[in-house]
Amino acid sequence: MAEPIYKVLTEQAFTESWSQGRFAGSAADVRDGFIHLSAAHQLEGTLASHFAGQAGLVLLAVDAERLGPDLKWEASRGAALYPHLYAPLDLAAVLWIEPLPLGPDSRHILPEGVFA
Repeated sequence: MAEPIYKVLTEQAFTESWSQGRFAGSAADVRDGFIHLSAAHQLEGTLASHFAGQAGLVLLAVDAERLGPDLKWEASRGAALYPHLYAPLDLAAVLWIEPLPLGPDSRHILPEGVFA
Protein backbone atom coordinates (compact mmCIF):
# COMPACT_ATOMS: atom_id res chain seq x y z
CA MET A 1 0.00 0.00 0.00
CA ALA A 2 1.21 3.51 -0.82
CA GLU A 3 1.71 6.14 1.86
CA PRO A 4 -1.59 7.56 3.11
CA ILE A 5 -2.72 11.07 2.32
CA TYR A 6 -4.50 13.25 4.84
CA LYS A 7 -7.58 15.43 5.27
CA VAL A 8 -7.97 17.96 8.06
CA LEU A 9 -11.53 18.84 9.00
CA THR A 10 -13.61 19.88 11.96
CA GLU A 11 -15.02 17.27 14.30
CA GLN A 12 -18.49 18.57 13.44
CA ALA A 13 -17.97 18.15 9.68
CA PHE A 14 -16.65 14.64 10.23
CA THR A 15 -19.59 13.68 12.46
CA GLU A 16 -22.08 15.02 9.92
CA SER A 17 -20.31 13.19 7.07
CA TRP A 18 -20.02 9.88 8.92
CA SER A 19 -23.75 9.22 8.77
CA GLN A 20 -23.68 9.79 5.00
CA GLY A 21 -20.57 7.64 4.44
CA ARG A 22 -18.84 10.41 2.52
CA PHE A 23 -17.41 13.88 2.96
CA ALA A 24 -18.57 16.30 0.26
CA GLY A 25 -16.04 18.98 1.20
CA SER A 26 -15.55 22.07 3.31
CA ALA A 27 -16.55 25.54 2.12
CA ALA A 28 -13.02 25.97 0.68
CA ASP A 29 -13.23 22.59 -1.07
CA VAL A 30 -16.60 23.44 -2.62
CA ARG A 31 -15.33 26.87 -3.68
CA ASP A 32 -12.27 25.36 -5.39
CA GLY A 33 -14.10 22.43 -6.99
CA PHE A 34 -12.09 19.67 -5.29
CA ILE A 35 -11.29 18.30 -1.85
CA HIS A 36 -7.94 19.55 -0.56
CA LEU A 37 -5.72 16.79 0.81
CA SER A 38 -2.09 16.72 1.97
CA ALA A 39 0.84 14.34 1.92
CA ALA A 40 2.45 13.75 5.34
CA HIS A 41 5.30 16.20 4.72
CA GLN A 42 2.76 18.92 3.80
CA LEU A 43 0.60 18.68 6.93
CA GLU A 44 2.44 21.16 9.13
CA GLY A 45 2.30 23.80 6.39
CA THR A 46 -1.38 23.10 5.71
CA LEU A 47 -2.23 23.40 9.40
CA ALA A 48 -0.22 26.63 9.81
CA SER A 49 -1.65 28.22 6.65
CA HIS A 50 -5.31 27.23 6.91
CA PHE A 51 -6.07 26.08 10.48
CA ALA A 52 -3.72 28.05 12.77
CA GLY A 53 -4.91 27.95 16.37
CA GLN A 54 -8.22 26.28 15.45
CA ALA A 55 -9.49 23.78 18.02
CA GLY A 56 -11.88 20.91 17.36
CA LEU A 57 -10.10 19.42 14.35
CA VAL A 58 -9.54 15.81 13.32
CA LEU A 59 -7.05 14.24 10.95
CA LEU A 60 -8.16 11.51 8.55
CA ALA A 61 -5.56 9.19 7.04
CA VAL A 62 -6.81 8.11 3.63
CA ASP A 63 -5.81 5.20 1.41
CA ALA A 64 -4.98 7.09 -1.79
CA GLU A 65 -5.21 3.94 -3.91
CA ARG A 66 -8.91 3.57 -3.04
CA LEU A 67 -9.74 7.00 -4.43
CA GLY A 68 -9.08 5.98 -8.03
CA PRO A 69 -8.78 8.36 -10.97
CA ASP A 70 -10.63 11.20 -9.19
CA LEU A 71 -7.40 11.84 -7.21
CA LYS A 72 -5.00 14.19 -9.01
CA TRP A 73 -1.63 15.50 -7.87
CA GLU A 74 -1.51 19.15 -8.90
CA ALA A 75 0.80 22.12 -8.39
CA SER A 76 -0.16 24.44 -5.56
CA ARG A 77 1.89 26.46 -3.05
CA GLY A 78 5.40 26.93 -4.38
CA ALA A 79 4.69 24.58 -7.30
CA ALA A 80 4.60 21.62 -4.88
CA LEU A 81 2.28 18.79 -5.93
CA TYR A 82 -0.72 18.41 -3.65
CA PRO A 83 -3.39 15.69 -3.78
CA HIS A 84 -6.78 17.00 -4.93
CA LEU A 85 -9.88 14.82 -5.00
CA TYR A 86 -12.46 15.64 -7.66
CA ALA A 87 -15.26 13.64 -6.01
CA PRO A 88 -16.71 13.27 -2.51
CA LEU A 89 -14.36 11.49 -0.13
CA ASP A 90 -15.69 7.96 0.43
CA LEU A 91 -15.19 7.39 4.14
CA ALA A 92 -14.60 3.68 3.46
CA ALA A 93 -11.16 4.80 2.21
CA VAL A 94 -10.28 6.26 5.64
CA LEU A 95 -7.61 4.21 7.43
CA TRP A 96 -7.86 6.03 10.76
CA ILE A 97 -9.15 9.19 12.43
CA GLU A 98 -7.30 11.06 15.18
CA PRO A 99 -7.94 14.33 17.01
CA LEU A 100 -5.60 17.27 16.35
CA PRO A 101 -5.18 18.87 19.77
CA LEU A 102 -3.44 22.20 20.23
CA GLY A 103 -0.17 22.26 22.12
CA PRO A 104 0.87 24.96 24.59
CA ASP A 105 2.24 27.00 21.67
CA SER A 106 -1.19 26.84 19.91
CA ARG A 107 0.25 24.61 17.19
CA HIS A 108 -1.47 21.33 16.36
CA ILE A 109 0.03 18.11 17.67
CA LEU A 110 0.18 15.49 14.93
CA PRO A 111 -0.42 11.83 15.83
CA GLU A 112 2.67 9.67 16.26
CA GLY A 113 3.81 7.93 13.11
CA VAL A 114 2.46 10.44 10.61
CA PHE A 115 5.98 11.17 9.39
CA ALA A 116 7.29 7.60 9.73
